[in-house]
Amino acid sequence: MRHSTTKVPLTTAGKAASSTDPQTWATFDEASSSSAGVGLGFVLSDVDRIACLDLDHAFAPDGSLKPWAEDIVSAAGATYTEVSASGEGLHVFGCADVRQGRRIRREGGYAVEVYGTGRFIAMTNRPFRGAPSTLADINDLVRRLTA
Repeated sequence: MRHSTTKVPLTTAGKAASSTDPQTWATFDEASSSSAGVGLGFVLSDVDRIACLDLDHAFAPDGSLKPWAEDIVSAAGATYTEVSASGEGLHVFGCADVRQGRRIRREGGYAVEVYGTGRFIAMTNRPFRGAPSTLADINDLVRRLTA
């Protein structure tokens, strides 16, 4: 899929798309060939087991990761992780069984969103720390975060 400047999902023709309607989705090649909107996005569906951990406000003022975010990135291991569109967060992708998205608030004021289906993620293609383009199994991390 493609997306607008406000991260609204778009079809390759530039019309409104939906994270729950596969008829509005496109293949990577189709989306890459389109000039609609401002960038690419990815739909998490229950078909492929791809999950995303959305870490908002993960960076300290000096540009380093905050300790809670560093713990999550380290626990995820070698998996595709990118800097979010805001530049203040991370998207950690991996393989996991996530049936329902959750926002997890933890002591210290941080929150992690865990998504696995019915969600659209605006991609940036800005890998964090040279992240690989492969996906690791993050089931144990998801279980730990949602416990």
